[in-house]
Amino acid sequence: MIRDDVFYHSTALVETQCVGSGTRIWAYTHILAGAEIGSDCNICDHVFIEGGAKVGNKVTIKCGVQLWDGVEIEDGVFIGPNATFTNDPFPRSKEYPDEFSKTVVQTGASIGANATILPGLVIGRFAMVGAGAVVTHDIPPYATVVGNPARIRGYSTAVSNGNSVVLPSPADDTLRGSCCRGVAFCRFPRITDMRGVLTFGEFPKHLPFEPKRFFVVQNVPSEYVRGQHAHRKLEQVLVCLSGSVSVMVDDGKARDQFTLDSPSLGVHISNLVWSTQFRYSKDCILVVFASDIYDEMDYIRDYSEFLSSVSARK
Repeated sequence: MIRDDVFYHSTALVETQCVGSGTRIWAYTHILAGAEIGSDCNICDHVFIEGGAKVGNKVTIKCGVQLWDGVEIEDGVFIGPNATFTNDPFPRSKEYPDEFSKTVVQTGASIGANATILPGLVIGRFAMVGAGAVVTHDIPPYATVVGNPARIRGYSTAVSNGNSVVLPSPADDTLRGSCCRGVAFCRFPRITDMRGVLTFGEFPKHLPFEPKRFFVVQNVPSEYVRGQHAHRKLEQVLVCLSGSVSVMVDDGKARDQFTLDSPSLGVHISNLVWSTQFRYSKDCILVVFASDIYDEMDYIRDYSEFLSSVSARK
């Protein structure tokens, strides 16, 4: 049924009835029955959308894109030309799974031209996938990824002072502040002589709390990320003993990113701050001091739940 509040190009084949008002569907696009298309979308030439796909509001889908069963596109997403989605990790001709893998592109994310998205993944809200990237793992919210396999290059809308937080001179104890609430840098004493370099800390003198636990992270392949969670009550201090690691912090409003690359520098991350560690160097050894023992119930691993918890605290 052709509606006055939706633009259909004369060559488009639209079999679904679920198309929101203000949407524009251009030449040689084919949308199967059962597909759900939101309002104010722009669906360009030669797009194919299967019946089990869902598209939110104000989505732009450029030419040559196919959305298969199980692919869900949330509001405000941009999908570049010839971006490729998949929905079966082990495809065989004439063999079909009982259920196709679900892939979700969350609100505001952008997928670059010719990027490939493997099945069953979540592309976080406002993430940016570079042109030609091959996405093999979930992408955190606001992350920018490039390459094959896709690796985090940085975080969009994050304030950064470059590749590394600059340590002050021995005569200057001032460290830059973070734009994020609940995040602060701390400097540990550093002694250098002909025998080498000694860095030390005394508890609770050099930490904002007395730690009850520590753990060490090492041998992380550079394409992987760790963290991607917040804590309800727990506080942490991260110190890179060897090599380097990039850290993103998010207080629900502002985001910041920086590089830890010296045992003399730590970052204090308070509760209700979302944190992700990425771009580990091969020789990275990261030690984390925690204010309490491990409690899985203290973790917030869903970003939407994190935002709700931040709002509830106000």
